Amino acid sequence: MMDHAHDLARVREATDRLLSAVAEMDDASLAEPSRLPGWSRGHVLAHLARNADALVNVLQGRPMYTDAEARDADIERDAPRPVEVQAADIRESAARFQAAGEAPADWTRTVELRNGVTDSASRVPFRRWVEVELHHVDLGTGYELEDLGAEFLERETGFLADRFSGHPDVPATRLTDGTHAWTTGRRTDRPVITVTGRPADLVGWLAGRRDGAALEVRGGALPQLPPL
Repeated sequence: MMDHAHDLARVREATDRLLSAVAEMDDASLAEPSRLPGWSRGHVLAHLARNADALVNVLQGRPMYTDAEARDADIERDAPRPVEVQAADIRESAARFQAAGEAPADWTRTVELRNGVTDSASRVPFRRWVEVELHHVDLGTGYELEDLGAEFLERETGFLADRFSGHPDVPATRLTDGTHAWTTGRRTDRPVITVTGRPADLVGWLAGRRDGAALEVRGGALPQLPPL
């Protein structure tokens, strides 16, 4: 089982880094485009706040979001807010998530996320850690995948490799950063493609943040990954 207490501490640290970055922003910079198509930086911050509350819902046995339309409407509503309001919302929603994560609970239980996805409750803090770190990068304010710690990059590579494992449209693939190795894609006796690269480049490609041009590929073309 995941160490949820360890991951909650990593979430706090990642949130502090994010809030330090937001403190350097102004309303004009918040309105500029993020690295996510169609989203301003304000959209990214609004999503992070609402995601914290959505994961509180998950931990407390409620639906993560009312529905997809309500999720999107909340982000659109909150995106144009002044930077100090955005920062306060992130800080307060993060505190609600931490409180929910610190409450006594059965961390072995299964919880339901979006679109019928289920997972162990113990992995919810890690999922929040991923949201905070990757969306901090998405702001495009100088925090890059290379700034992410070795533990995060290794675990996120494994998490995303598992996500694509067994996918019929992804060829059987071995991933390696030269120290660790993972398999993903269609289930076969042995992978047919090997993708090698730095941890940041592997995560960037798997998470749809980079095109994979920096990766070395043997045994065929770089697989085309479905959207997350």
